[in-house]
Amino acid sequence: MDFKNIILEKKDGVARLTLNRPPVNVINREAIAEINTALEDIEMDDTVRVLILRGSGNKAFCAGVEVKDHIGEAMPKMMWEFGRIFSLLRNLGKPSIAVVNGVALGGGCELVAGCDLAIAAEKAKFGQPEIILGGLAPVAAAIMPRLFSEKKAFEMVLLGESIGAAEAERIGLVNKVVTEEELDKTADEFARKFLEKSGLSVKLCRDAFYQASDKAKFADALQIATDLGIKTWETGDGQEGLIAFMEKRKPNWKGK
Repeated sequence: MDFKNIILEKKDGVARLTLNRPPVNVINREAIAEINTALEDIEMDDTVRVLILRGSGNKAFCAGVEVKDHIGEAMPKMMWEFGRIFSLLRNLGKPSIAVVNGVALGGGCELVAGCDLAIAAEKAKFGQPEIILGGLAPVAAAIMPRLFSEKKAFEMVLLGESIGAAEAERIGLVNKVVTEEELDKTADEFARKFLEKSGLSVKLCRDAFYQASDKAKFADALQIATDLGIKTWETGDGQEGLIAFMEKRKPNWKGK
């Protein structure tokens, strides 16, 4: 596929989607459409087991959505198309890892929140400055209270102030903070850990995790998680993993 604003590479089970709009990878409507197209492709590609999302260069992961695209009659469509990124990420069927090599502001911060895992360089900064310009960051308002405390999410969305990588790790916005030199290596290590597992099992467990977490009542979450948990153990890979453990050998995953 030919893209102007992103780069999509696939190799050894890993799709690497790079936001490529230097110097700080601000995305516009065209870039949003390309991201959605790439995510649809990744979802349908059975050879891809993991997605790594990052920004080009070393200044920024993504400094947000183009400000001028928030003005005028096209704004609502842009907002809905941007929101679709997060539906696609949630329904991707495979883990997504954000690799944050610099600032992640506005829509960039939301992209980090929308991925399953996030790794950040020590210099990374995160923030939702939309309120400073007079508006709401809708994805942040929807996702962040689910990731960490409602009060901290309120602070980020309603004050618009940035936080550093250490604070982002403390509150649960990112999983791990490393030096800039270790960033790509750490992302590859996370990806490798997924690749070592049954792709089918990862997909089913990931689906169950999110379907359960979306339930407001614990009893409902427990019910759906148990039903889907039974389904994972009934698969060929689920049984193979148990038998391999008892036989003290590596499992032979077959994806069914």
